[in-house]
Amino acid sequence: MWCIGRRLVFQQRKRSGAANLVYVLLAAVLVIVAALAVALGRLGRPALKGKTDRLFVFCAAGVRQPMERIAKAYEQEYGVAIQLQYGGSSTLFSQIKVGKTGDLYLPGDDSYTDLAHQQGLVEERIPVARMRPVVAVQRGNPKRIRGIEDLLGPDVRVALGNPEQTAVGRAARRCLEGSGHWAGLQERVTRSGVFKPTVPEVANDIKLGSVDAGIIWDATASQYPELEAIEVPELASGEAEITVGLLTASRQPTAALRFARYVAARDRGLREFAALGYRPVDGDKWAEVPQLTFFAGSVNRRSLEPIIKKFEQREGVVINTIYNGCGILTAQMRAIRDNQQSGFPDMYMACDVYYLDIDPIRDWFQEAVNVSHTDIVIAVQKGNPKGIRSLVDLARPGIRLVIGQPEQCTIGALTRQLLEHEGLYERLLAHNVVAQTASSAMLVPNVTTGSADAVLAYYTDTLAERDKLDVIPIDSPLAKAVQPFAIARSSEFKYLARRLFETIVRSRECFESAGFIWQLDDTSGATPVTSPAQEEAPQAKPPAGKRAAQATAP
Repeated sequence: MWCIGRRLVFQQRKRSGAANLVYVLLAAVLVIVAALAVALGRLGRPALKGKTDRLFVFCAAGVRQPMERIAKAYEQEYGVAIQLQYGGSSTLFSQIKVGKTGDLYLPGDDSYTDLAHQQGLVEERIPVARMRPVVAVQRGNPKRIRGIEDLLGPDVRVALGNPEQTAVGRAARRCLEGSGHWAGLQERVTRSGVFKPTVPEVANDIKLGSVDAGIIWDATASQYPELEAIEVPELASGEAEITVGLLTASRQPTAALRFARYVAARDRGLREFAALGYRPVDGDKWAEVPQLTFFAGSVNRRSLEPIIKKFEQREGVVINTIYNGCGILTAQMRAIRDNQQSGFPDMYMACDVYYLDIDPIRDWFQEAVNVSHTDIVIAVQKGNPKGIRSLVDLARPGIRLVIGQPEQCTIGALTRQLLEHEGLYERLLAHNVVAQTASSAMLVPNVTTGSADAVLAYYTDTLAERDKLDVIPIDSPLAKAVQPFAIARSSEFKYLARRLFETIVRSRECFESAGFIWQLDDTSGATPVTSPAQEEAPQAKPPAGKRAAQATAP
């Protein structure tokens, strides 16, 4: 389902040797620690926020039947009354624009929620189901109608949804303009048929025999046993996606989002849509307070923490975020999978693509979007008493160097790659490296406490201690770490995870204030796709690959 862009391909140095017993035991311990951290996190957080007793929903008339069932079930289960106001999708849009009130908007076509989003009327959008326009006639088809041309016959009376009021009328007009039939059909309906403000009114006219045929949604036709649907090629491109949107005017967004998730949950609202002939998306499972697990490389903590906190409060969910070295995090993933345990992350944001684009990790996640990058630098004591100016200077006798452990953290793996390219790695290991850390967060303190003369660290990790150290840039295309975001194929909450990604996309300032360079050049392209089952991701334009430059490196 959820890919997030094109995968970055890079030359990866194969690590020598198999994992030894120490690493196996370490991974097992880490799984236990992670599970305890998640459990303690859950115990320490409130069970439910954003409670209310009433929500107001602008609802397209074409989805009245499933929404009435869903609203009734939700009120019975949670005591929240759902007030549904029905109408044509365009009519409802106008009411929302003028009134600036209500909580949710559920039109018959996502083009309306997209437009509402563009105009600042809707924020979050959650896909629900699909339907396509068909020609509908009375059961038995007394007029023997087989295609669009038959609707133009002199003795055929036709009803259409008004294109200025209804999603189905708009879809019919767009499709038939493309096939060259619209002008003739519009003239015919104007003269001897009728335009209706909602799709159920079109269906009722066909049912009662007031007209001989009409264009309605296939799902609508399935709700009328007196009707039969005729699929015609001219309308094949008119498939619509029903999407529920949170209105920016809502004064209770958390409660409104909770009901929207209920509507779009595969084991709640989507069952009603399926039963009534709609084609539901492969939605998230239902949980009143969803709990997601997010594995994040240590370098991402400063940028992610405020974003996650804000997201949790707005959505009324819990994101159990575990920060650590990416080698440790991926070892945890392997141990969880090998032992068939719970706790596999719903999302993963690595310190660099190195620890995402490796076997078997890449196969467990959808394709990633690269969000940001940071440089790898040499951090030295304030005033640079050792006169270090380059990587070569680190090999001088007496220089104490601390680096990341390559099997446990990304900074260690990238440092090894960088130093091997410069022909310095083995020499530094033998004579200058005094310690190796398990995560990037543990590097800088070695300089500030005087335990080391220099460390190779992420630039972002040095910012909090700039009054205690100096930074020397490294002139190499390998001295860069790119942070990718990916969603697990196994996640039960892919749409919710996608909304977290979209929140990240809108949070450029959080990354830049933490010292990262933003890589999402076109954030307007980060829009949701239709179904996690399609294994596609939020469509954010991926940046030029870091490793593309490395492909030519010796």
